[in-house]
Amino acid sequence: MKRVLLAMFLLITLAITAQKSQISGKVLDNNNNPLVGVNVILKNSKIGTQTDIDGNFEISNLTEGKQESIVISYVGFKTQTVAITVPQQNISITLFEGNELLQEVIVDTNRKNKFSRKKTAYVAKLPLRSIENSQVYSTITNQLLVSQNVTNFSDALKNAVGVDQLWPSTGRSGDGAGYYSVRGFSVQPQLVNGMPGITNGFINPSNVERVEVIKGPSATLFGSTVTSYGGLINIVTKKPYKGTGGNITVGAGSFGFKKLTADINTTDESQKFSLRLNAGFQSEDSFQDAGFRKSHFIAPAISYQANDKLTFNLSYELSSTDQTNQVFLFLNRAAPLTFKNITELNYNTDLSLTNDDVSIKNPTQNYRGEIAYKITDNWSSQTIIAGGNAKSQGYYTYLYNLRANMFGLYAQNTNAETNTFNLQQNFTGDFKIGTIRNRLVVGVDYLKSQTIDNSSNWRGIHVVNPQGQVIPVPANFGFANLPINKANINSVLASAGNVNTDVNQNIFGAYISDVVNILPELSVMAGVRYDRFNYKGDENNPLDDATAYTKSTLSPKFGVVYQPILNKVSVFANYQNGFSYVNPELTLIDPNNPAVGTQLLSFDLERANQFETGIKTNLFNNKLETTISYYNILVSDKIIGFGPSKVQDGKVKSQGIEIEANANPIDGLNVRGGFSYNDSKVLESASNPAIIGNRFGEAGAKFNYNFWADYKFGQGTLKNFGISGGFNGASDFNTMENYPISGEFILPAYTVFNAAVFYENNTIRASVNVNNLTNETYYKGWSTVTPQQPRAIYGALTYKF
Repeated sequence: MKRVLLAMFLLITLAITAQKSQISGKVLDNNNNPLVGVNVILKNSKIGTQTDIDGNFEISNLTEGKQESIVISYVGFKTQTVAITVPQQNISITLFEGNELLQEVIVDTNRKNKFSRKKTAYVAKLPLRSIENSQVYSTITNQLLVSQNVTNFSDALKNAVGVDQLWPSTGRSGDGAGYYSVRGFSVQPQLVNGMPGITNGFINPSNVERVEVIKGPSATLFGSTVTSYGGLINIVTKKPYKGTGGNITVGAGSFGFKKLTADINTTDESQKFSLRLNAGFQSEDSFQDAGFRKSHFIAPAISYQANDKLTFNLSYELSSTDQTNQVFLFLNRAAPLTFKNITELNYNTDLSLTNDDVSIKNPTQNYRGEIAYKITDNWSSQTIIAGGNAKSQGYYTYLYNLRANMFGLYAQNTNAETNTFNLQQNFTGDFKIGTIRNRLVVGVDYLKSQTIDNSSNWRGIHVVNPQGQVIPVPANFGFANLPINKANINSVLASAGNVNTDVNQNIFGAYISDVVNILPELSVMAGVRYDRFNYKGDENNPLDDATAYTKSTLSPKFGVVYQPILNKVSVFANYQNGFSYVNPELTLIDPNNPAVGTQLLSFDLERANQFETGIKTNLFNNKLETTISYYNILVSDKIIGFGPSKVQDGKVKSQGIEIEANANPIDGLNVRGGFSYNDSKVLESASNPAIIGNRFGEAGAKFNYNFWADYKFGQGTLKNFGISGGFNGASDFNTMENYPISGEFILPAYTVFNAAVFYENNTIRASVNVNNLTNETYYKGWSTVTPQQPRAIYGALTYKF
């Protein structure tokens, strides 16, 4: 019996030993260069790894003799599935550039630098790694949004170095998505998946895969309508991936916050058809005495891989927001202020100065269809059709400082919509001329937009002081002296009349950009855009025909990257160009005597040029990624003033430094931080010499900083538990510096601390986040004052499958 047992033991041992085997190999691109950080995973599992600095990978503890399929995926390259029989050694796999896989497979969240995204196909319209791109950009990953339990888009952008919120979302027609200052110039999030997209109203972060803040004038590749001289904001939504899975999240928190979201992905048996559906609901009350926001969205996305060369992608997002206007105290730009700071203003921040039945609705939809075709191993074609529709329906109100501490409340019954249609065709190539590698994109795009406005004219409802007391005024002041509610606003606006406009414009652009590797360590980039703008004016106003015009321009771009330590350290410099078309305006010759007639104000293009240099690193096997840069932006022919007082005689200089770092120093710890300094100054303005030397109005605070750390215990009693925390803040600034007649108004400096605890495994994630831990009182504004949310606690529970 002992011998039998011994023999059985030996057989079992040999069987177990035989079962333990491995596969290993190397992943290369089509130029035989190793690819770093490629996901290699066993199909229909989470067992896998990533390639090292030399492109090598190894997966151990596999069953010998078993048939397996490994899925190899990398951003900017065609995903490959390879069938193997265990064991296999020294496999060589070549990936070819093609569609970007927007959903990465996470093999081990404790080891991954999850706040970093080292490669994108959007910034350069080519799949370039950050370290070889002469342009600077900040990426806010979905993992960072989850770590912070982000509930609104503004909080997401606090993680991008040098981004300062100016206005929150207003929901009003044309610019309802809010404003942010980047490198001293205002910008709105108007790019979705690399294409112009409407983001009017509230942007739900639950459908955001990542946010890319692309720095500097970027008109060469993206045109002028979605960019500013400081940069642009690209929202990358969640896309289908090969596999089945998803999650459901419920959340609740302070000020009546609650949400429910679902993210479901499935792939058919042929592995050719993938469907992903994101949907959700979110609502929250104001921290003040009145106010709310409710939002719904549903976002299906389909991907069909017809064969190894041809893929069809289609995505659609339908969202709807109903919200009251946040407090905007517009400060008087044309008269001296009687208060210079928050203390002297004496505003009671517990008051919203509105009513819950005075809200604005923003139904919005965007669609994007893509045909991606691999022409040869070196050339690809991408055809995109995209468009959107956004409506503003309801009541928009604002408070304007009339005199002393009196604010007039103005209201409009908004009924407007914006429609866009966009076509884009790109051809990308990765080829060699002799020994010199070229990565080339050649493209054309066409954008048509229409804004229809049938809103009421504006009327005054009442005058109020910062303590919420309504102040009766004489009838000739133009106010009805009524409390704010829907019935009163309707009665005042009944005789106000309506706007009736239908404004159309279209833009055609053609561009080419080439990244040339003179040496493995040295590359140069050159690009140029031809842009033709056709403004048709208001089709409902025959007099407006005089404003119609067509203009064309060229926009160049250059860059150089030298890597003294290949794939680890790069020194870069760039020249980037931006421009803006300024539409003509019909104005009254004599505002006091309309019978005299009108005059046409015409303007040239505004132009911006940026010179930038800096250093990027990717050290310690992808554990430390940093970017340090200095930029200098000069804008010529800048419009100074508003409305009929516009004069095109300004010159603005904006220079500064930015430092950003993402680190994964030890297993389970992820750290992200940034610091920026911006020096913005008006250099010339003959029409308004008093502002020369002042900080430009939309530049925001001089100093901005952010930090976040996330640690998950990998073993012991606290395994799968984690803690996270950080802060963000800004220096004080004079939000009225562009209006010297008004005097100064200082928004104070602030630092806001946040913290969280969580538990996460393969099935669930439970977290509790505390925002504004110290209950800091702080404000945002752009010639306005908007109080920010005090301490708030949010909980979330996610079930993953």
